[in-house]
Amino acid sequence: MNFFDVKTMSVIERLFVLRSVAIVVQLATVLAVYFVMSLHIALYPLLVVIALETLFHGVSILIFRQRQAGHLAIFGQVLADVLFLTLLMSLSGGATNAFVSLLLMPIVIAAVSLPATLLSIISLCAVVAYSVLLLSMPEQSMHQMEMSNHFIGMWANFLLSVIVVTFVVGAMARLISERERAIALQREEQLRSEQLLALGVASAQVTHQLATPLTHLQLLFDELIEDYPQVNAVVEMRQPLKDCANQLGYFRTLATSIRENDKEIITVMSLINQIRESVTLQFPSVSIDFAYAKQLEPSLHAAQIESDAMLLPAILNLVQNGIKSNNKVGETQLIVGVGFKDKHLKLAIRDFGVGLHQHQELLGERLVKSDSGLGMAMLLSNSTFERLGGHLKLVNHEQQGAIAHVTLPIFTDTRS
Repeated sequence: MNFFDVKTMSVIERLFVLRSVAIVVQLATVLAVYFVMSLHIALYPLLVVIALETLFHGVSILIFRQRQAGHLAIFGQVLADVLFLTLLMSLSGGATNAFVSLLLMPIVIAAVSLPATLLSIISLCAVVAYSVLLLSMPEQSMHQMEMSNHFIGMWANFLLSVIVVTFVVGAMARLISERERAIALQREEQLRSEQLLALGVASAQVTHQLATPLTHLQLLFDELIEDYPQVNAVVEMRQPLKDCANQLGYFRTLATSIRENDKEIITVMSLINQIRESVTLQFPSVSIDFAYAKQLEPSLHAAQIESDAMLLPAILNLVQNGIKSNNKVGETQLIVGVGFKDKHLKLAIRDFGVGLHQHQELLGERLVKSDSGLGMAMLLSNSTFERLGGHLKLVNHEQQGAIAHVTLPIFTDTRS
């Protein structure tokens, strides 16, 4: 625990620092009042309470030194502070004690540290504690001093302060917390956008640099095929060169489509057919099954989604990853579950491989270093889904393999 760097402290550590200071101040105040000011107070009972508070404080530090403190743990600590303050006040004048307003401190701490429900409980406990201190005062003291109205007014002022702290400070603390979370999410989104932009620039540079040597190889091939039309090595060069040229052309088409933001509306069944045809063409040895109820088929033809040139490659990336995972254990089957929920299309691509390792469930959200790369394909796929209003989530199946959950919004034509 670093007592000098407040910014890096957790909530429980800040609470421990404040309590440490409070215990020292309490002890110094009690001793000064008794020995310096010569006022008659219950010295030994007060010292016992401070000793118990110190013991509780030390045990709490030992417990949470290696353990993460949640809301319930912080709630218990703040509630203990209310209890110790109440005991100290009851032994030193009760509601007449000049420091009785310190019961507001646990409420302030709870307002900036706890959710609304637990904050309300702390506030209620503090009000009850103050009320008990007021009601437990000797009746003759109230009448002799003619201070009953004054003490009731102090109680009302305390109640008003509790309400203000609970609602105003609590609301401001939650607002600040939500704003910090929004800023953190925006920062992560900006970082991912920069990574995608850098990846796109690198891909464009590589494509541009490959175009010239590929054209040169095509010219050499044309000359060789004229001079050696019967040589198998020369003939077999035709298809690889054609594939390279097609891939470069396809990349240019994708880049143009993304740059111009070209989108189209397709039916869900059309997307399923595209996936089936592409998998059959590219991975003929793979068995892909689409799991959906028969009564759902009319909805698959009627429901429409927004698509662009990158949607199918993004889904095929997930299919290819599933195939790679299957190959490690000798499986050849992929299952694609299809359904609808809350006006969204749900695709669940399940493989039967070894599943996801630790941290790999973050694939798609950020670059994750592993033996097979950095997860760039997943990052690009998720970026495509998010651009179309959807998202990607990876989880392990409870029995075997992993599932890639793809969510895409059902298209609604707002022009009608």
